Amino acid sequence: MPRNPDPIADSVWMRPAAPRRGRPQLSRDEIVGAAVGLLDAEGLDGLSMRRLGATIGAGATSLYFYVAHKDELLELVLDEVMGEIEVPDAAAVGWRAAAGDFARGMRAVILRHPWVIGILGVQANIGPNSMRATDRAIRVLTGVGFRGPEVAWASGVLMSYAIGAATTEAAYRRMTAHTGMTGHQMIERLEPYVERIGSEYPHFLAWWKENRDLDVEQYQDESFEFGLARLLDGLEGWFARGGSAGGGNSPKS
Repeated sequence: MPRNPDPIADSVWMRPAAPRRGRPQLSRDEIVGAAVGLLDAEGLDGLSMRRLGATIGAGATSLYFYVAHKDELLELVLDEVMGEIEVPDAAAVGWRAAAGDFARGMRAVILRHPWVIGILGVQANIGPNSMRATDRAIRVLTGVGFRGPEVAWASGVLMSYAIGAATTEAAYRRMTAHTGMTGHQMIERLEPYVERIGSEYPHFLAWWKENRDLDVEQYQDESFEFGLARLLDGLEGWFARGGSAGGGNSPKS
């Protein structure tokens, strides 16, 4: 649970940085980098100020000189990894590629740092890296004709898709890591069960037999790209049907 019932008012980004007295032994960047590493290795349950202090050779109490509390630290690490999202200039690559990279970037962040799933929507995601990615996404969408709430609708659709797909993929990766099995090995383990119940589900059985040798990781990449392309098709089609306040023209590719 968040420490403060009003995460916006208590956000680290809503107040100026406190002045530091004396010569610092650590830096906030060093603490945040170590926290990201600890979270990547052990997840949210493995992060505590004491564990973090031990990782960087400092006492937990000394960390509070740089970070007020754990929720503040979570805001900082969230913004740190959001800095990995790159949104290219639509003028150089086209609006579909730029908007697509916005979604791909969010998916990649979650797959590299699956603990992000647990704090999205809980911690205020308004740090400079997050705002930079958002600002560039708005530039892409307004540049092709989205206006007003349409910008939020379109970016929300892309982000919801990316987060949903990546959450499922991250769960699959946790399962394979926990069991020590590859995706293909898990499919092989399921085969006797599928054969036993297959007569009750003939369409599924036929599909299973045709696709049981697929590469799960490649399938996930292709599935994500298929869904993303259909979302972008849908946004273009919505424009073409006059859905935009910009006059009903399709976005410029």
